[in-house]
Amino acid sequence: MLIIEKVETGNKSQVKRFVQFPHKLYKYCPQWVPPLDIDAYAQLDPKKHPFYEHSDVDFFLAVRDGRDVGRIAAIENKPFNKYHNKKEADFYFFECENDLEAATALFNTVFDWAKNRRLDRVIGPKGMGPLDGYGVLVLGYEHRQTMTMLNYNFPYYPHLVEAQGFEKEVDFVSCYVPSGQFKIPERVERIARRALERGGLAVKRFKNKKELIEWAPRIGEAYNKAFVRNWEYYPFTPNEIKFVVDNIMTVADHRLIKIITHGQDVVGFLFAFHDVSAALQRAKGKLFPFGLPDLLLEMRRTNTVSVNGMGILPEFQGHGGNAILYYEMGQTLLDFDQFTHVEMTQVAETTEQMRADLKNLNGVEYKNNRVYHKDL
Repeated sequence: MLIIEKVETGNKSQVKRFVQFPHKLYKYCPQWVPPLDIDAYAQLDPKKHPFYEHSDVDFFLAVRDGRDVGRIAAIENKPFNKYHNKKEADFYFFECENDLEAATALFNTVFDWAKNRRLDRVIGPKGMGPLDGYGVLVLGYEHRQTMTMLNYNFPYYPHLVEAQGFEKEVDFVSCYVPSGQFKIPERVERIARRALERGGLAVKRFKNKKELIEWAPRIGEAYNKAFVRNWEYYPFTPNEIKFVVDNIMTVADHRLIKIITHGQDVVGFLFAFHDVSAALQRAKGKLFPFGLPDLLLEMRRTNTVSVNGMGILPEFQGHGGNAILYYEMGQTLLDFDQFTHVEMTQVAETTEQMRADLKNLNGVEYKNNRVYHKDL
């Protein structure tokens, strides 16, 4: 017998079952990278995650004969709907055995949840903020998940989703570049140098982690403004900005973070991170006693760097800002001897100029995460 069980966020047993379900599902999958428990549990804690300050989330488990076989979350992002004048619900945290009946029951629960709120469309996978990766993986199953910045799933997932009547909304493409083939086009370098020589824009490099943290609030403000034209944009609250920036600063190496300034204002940024996915797999969600030391060691060992945040305020696009970002990305990678691979993650297919730029950098599209929609 199959039942759908609503998870009460105050029920520790239910929350644990929801969080731990993927660990059981992907136990023998070498490509899956588990999130840290501290982050996974925070997403189900209204006292710790700032999304709950303005929006609603409910979590559900599919249980067959006493055994958990799937899970999903139904989300109403109220600031997004208000900003875009929409009535959308999102689904996220969808994980399921290859069981169409269970998947259908989970999605029907989300559809009913949305209809009861007079919402007329369901989008997903789309989570509770920019730290949650978008989409169902539809290309690149053979590659290990890049930390937890990208969603990973088994190849049968698109079938389970599309069987519910979902259609493609937008693809998020990730590119891979061997460092030996990474090349900044001469035209980009020329534009970047000219923009810097004009004196309006400058590149800020950080001396140490302490200085980076001091600049964090200004970086957060720029992050909030840079993606205003993006498909997924909505205005973050101050607590959401702090939540994102604090998470970034936890794993940031100050040498891999660059910002573009205009006077005292941050108008662009480049976030790159050591890929510590191998250490996260060994940690199995646990930071202590061995997870954290191993993560720190992996930052020295890894040969892969992930570029997972690059943006410039709209008013500075077309004035050399983009060229400066690409040029600085190249300079950053040349400054490190340890990296032999570069991954640029989750570029929306709607950002045509950026995708063209990545191809000019010899980037090869090798992962694709698809966001779906269904009208109710």
